[in-house]
Amino acid sequence: MSEPCSCCSCQGAVSDGSCTVKSTDSIITLTNRIDHILARWGYKRSDHRVQPGLYTLGTPNTDSPVFASANYTLSFDILRSSLKGHDAYILVLDTKGINVWCAAGKGTFGTDELVRRIESTGLSEIVSHRKIIVPQLGAPGVSAPEVQRRSGFRVVYGPVRAADLPEFLKTGTATQDMRRVRFTAYDRLVLTPVELVQVILPGIIATVALWFLAGPVASLAVFTAVITGTILFPVLLPIIPTKDFSTKGLILGMLVAIPFVLTYLSVQTLPGWAQVAGAVVPLLVIPPVVAYLALNFTGSTTYTSRTGVKKEIFRYIPVMVGLAGTGVVIGVALGVFRVMGMI
Repeated sequence: MSEPCSCCSCQGAVSDGSCTVKSTDSIITLTNRIDHILARWGYKRSDHRVQPGLYTLGTPNTDSPVFASANYTLSFDILRSSLKGHDAYILVLDTKGINVWCAAGKGTFGTDELVRRIESTGLSEIVSHRKIIVPQLGAPGVSAPEVQRRSGFRVVYGPVRAADLPEFLKTGTATQDMRRVRFTAYDRLVLTPVELVQVILPGIIATVALWFLAGPVASLAVFTAVITGTILFPVLLPIIPTKDFSTKGLILGMLVAIPFVLTYLSVQTLPGWAQVAGAVVPLLVIPPVVAYLALNFTGSTTYTSRTGVKKEIFRYIPVMVGLAGTGVVIGVALGVFRVMGMI
């Protein structure tokens, strides 16, 4: 998808019919809000983008500020709506429809793309100053000295949140509070739908299959593990002990496994060894499932780094596989014993 979003229009054109400068406004329409909801739920994930290039907001002149943004619709819309009443230029980089922070980590919101857009839009001929305001969360991908050396534009890092931009424009500086990265329970909760969508179908299949193969308790255990890993974990993230997401997930998984352990231990119709074996299964399977889903959430947070995630993958994935594999083997063995009438 390379078409401009509904909030944009062409202000100028070159001989091939493409826009040189496009215009936008600060109004978030119902169409925009629906797009935001669909993006949050991961629907056509790569299609929530605007056309890269230079946009005017209001009626900017040669002295008006220039803001860099990603071409992810949520990033673009948050920026333009936060600048209501201001005249400015927005330079949209081609981040393949990925938000600023993630794109900076991937390199698409980076030095090369920023310099490329400055040159291709002829920005130096449109504004008289040589300053471009870049989101603070885009800093990992942008080398300010290199941008200035190659384009002549000085990079100024704006505040973390676009809502602070009006005050930032008044004072010209970002306070310590504006620089602080917050990741509140609400911020984490709004990211859970896209995590849930990725696992909901296999989760439903496993839940239904286990209902018939192992009974309602095993089915409920799978459902609980999925909901815990995709929704409960992000909400509780800061208060769970340890630093690694994997160990946080293992801890939370063990806690939610306790009711299932007690349930199996209370089944009086089973011999003692079968009770213990049945109780061990959720304790072995649920924690690694929750931990794996928790590890997936690292891509949605500001709590970790790429190198940290790589270390976790190599360190804990074998542990998760070992625990879950052992639990599945024991569970299958119990099922075979049950079919053979041994328990």
